[in-house]
Amino acid sequence: MSGKPKHFPLPLSSVIGAKRHKGVGVDAARARHSQKEISSQTAIQNLAQRRLYEKTGHEKQEQKSTSHVVSSFGSGAKNRSSPLSGAVALAEKLFAQGIRDPLVLRAISVVPRHLFVASGLYRQAYADTSLPIGHHQTISRPYTVARMIEAVRVDQGENLLGRVLEIGTGCGYQAAVLAQVAGEVYSIERIKALHELARQNLRQLRIPNLRLHYGDGMLGLPEAAPFDAIVIAAAGLEVPQVLFGQLQVGGSVIAPVGTNRQELQLTKRTGRNEWQSVILEECHFVPLLEGII
Repeated sequence: MSGKPKHFPLPLSSVIGAKRHKGVGVDAARARHSQKEISSQTAIQNLAQRRLYEKTGHEKQEQKSTSHVVSSFGSGAKNRSSPLSGAVALAEKLFAQGIRDPLVLRAISVVPRHLFVASGLYRQAYADTSLPIGHHQTISRPYTVARMIEAVRVDQGENLLGRVLEIGTGCGYQAAVLAQVAGEVYSIERIKALHELARQNLRQLRIPNLRLHYGDGMLGLPEAAPFDAIVIAAAGLEVPQVLFGQLQVGGSVIAPVGTNRQELQLTKRTGRNEWQSVILEECHFVPLLEGII
């Protein structure tokens, strides 16, 4: 081999390209979603800027509309004036912790996490920690959100996932991140008050490819199946068998399993009745419960 050797770790800007290549390995439906994604991300950024100024009491500064996601995280540390600089810094932090999926890092950088936490906690919104959202539930740690989504996107590259099911909407943050990396996202929440909270949080962001459902997540969503990926944001002793049946061949389920000691388990459906599972790492989630309240 010739040429200069690569030095590791690579800079984040070398992992995240300056531009996404439209149409490469993406079918027509996903290409249409890519256009929706652009307008959605612009709306998210504009809204985040307005709402953050309202919360901090700063005067409004001139807004610069962007028609794409952040192109280079490497320069993010040099410019902290943007209201979404916290999200960009969070993406940089997750990169340093080992997250490498370009689409996941882009999604983290454009979704305003401060809009999904209580007003008294917004200064902690971009810390890599879980935060309470009421009803004995939490907004997941950003690293865990990114790790789970990256796991079900293995080998996808710049291609979007097709149809994704999320079990446990919570306040809606993870659903918003998922919507940036998938063609369609369906999210179920069993607690009515949280379902309404997520609906309120997400309505203002105008994300076109996200559908919220109030119901028992342990039953899945058979009317929308099969799914390319299922992301479960609550821990049980095992993944409900009915959810495996709603996964298409080639798709993956990521879920925390266990009680006192929990681990992230990734299971891929390799055939009609064939599965492969791997344990990724330890984690901590609220329990997976049946029924609605």
